[in-house]
Amino acid sequence: MMRALLFFAGCLLSASVFAQSAAPGSAAQDRLKSLGADPVALRAAIDAGKKATFFCANCHGEDGISKTPDVPNLAGQNPAYLLEQIRKFGAGERKDQFMQGLIKVLKDEERVQVAHYYASIKVPPSVADNSQVPRGKELFSKLCIRCHGEQARGNELYPRLAGQKVPYLKSSITRYRDMTGVRNNQLMSIATATLKNEDITAIANYLTQMP
Repeated sequence: MMRALLFFAGCLLSASVFAQSAAPGSAAQDRLKSLGADPVALRAAIDAGKKATFFCANCHGEDGISKTPDVPNLAGQNPAYLLEQIRKFGAGERKDQFMQGLIKVLKDEERVQVAHYYASIKVPPSVADNSQVPRGKELFSKLCIRCHGEQARGNELYPRLAGQKVPYLKSSITRYRDMTGVRNNQLMSIATATLKNEDITAIANYLTQMP
């Protein structure tokens, strides 16, 4: 009964969350799309984006594959989603002093190039505890698939989760459940409210081994 009520509440909230996320595209988003439609220009943007990401490698790893357990991969992320997160950090809508300082030095064109560069990289699946995967798949299918997609690759509005590190996934999901993180998202808090710690571990292990 509780799960049904939470799902119903999530449905009511999703329209407002979607509306907030789906605000009219900016000039940078328009530029992102135009580059994506031109293979030659896209290739040039990806090459330029790689050069612009030298400052990201210390935390997010070479080619956007994080070497630090609690730092997310950027590789394989949807470019429109990633560009919006870059904008939010630059505008102070997402709080991280270090990230804000780095992003503010990027010009709009460089931000677009960085988003396309990371989106172009394939993410290798990580090693998982295979005993956790079936339960994680079951929970993901019930709670997460509607927004993050069947393959957990996200879209313009929701992030890619496939291939992320287990510690990062566990801490992120736990913060949404406990509402202790800097980022607040009512839909995520509702979706994760009934999860036990072992459920979160199972979901994280399922997601980390996905390509």
